[in-house]
Amino acid sequence: MDLVHPPPPPPPTNPITAVTPSTANITNSPSIGTTSSSTITTPPTTPSRYENQKRRDWNTFCQYLRNHRPPLNLTLCSGAHVLEFLRYLDQFGKTKVHNQTCPFFGLPNPPAPCPCPLRQAWGSLDALIGRLRAAYEEHGGRPEANPFGARAVRIYLREVRDFQAKARGVSYEKKRKRPKQKVTTSTVTVTPPPLVPDHHQSAPNNHHQ
Repeated sequence: MDLVHPPPPPPPTNPITAVTPSTANITNSPSIGTTSSSTITTPPTTPSRYENQKRRDWNTFCQYLRNHRPPLNLTLCSGAHVLEFLRYLDQFGKTKVHNQTCPFFGLPNPPAPCPCPLRQAWGSLDALIGRLRAAYEEHGGRPEANPFGARAVRIYLREVRDFQAKARGVSYEKKRKRPKQKVTTSTVTVTPPPLVPDHHQSAPNNHHQ
């Protein structure tokens, strides 16, 4: 006789994890009167090349003031100190500026090397002053007291531009843009000639034979 085993008892339910259908519906259904909000994260903006260069130039100038003997305070900085800073940068220049006694004075492409010194190019100095002038006001400086916009600085940059143009045989004058010529297109309407009847064509014979 075969033995009949009783059915196994149902597994015990965990009172903590057991969820009744009514509880699941309440838990998963959204609450009345509440709105779901999604957080929109904007990616961080990368500083432009101009902003990075302006920050480096400002840090270099502040370091120059700290190393000055005696150290200079930014609030006491004047146009004369800016000129000292520009002349200090000449030792790091890479542009050959010929002296007036040099045989290559005024030649844009000298055929041989010469002992003339290297200087900062006028374009680099002009762009540097523009960035430092903007950075000064961004750090709380008053526009009317901006040492980078002093008249002495503008005169110095103009003299550097004129001398380097003569010494290097180049022109820093901005080329004027030629006005674009407007190309007008005229529409030509061709009228076909009227149809001329052919008199040589025989007329249809209307006579009955």
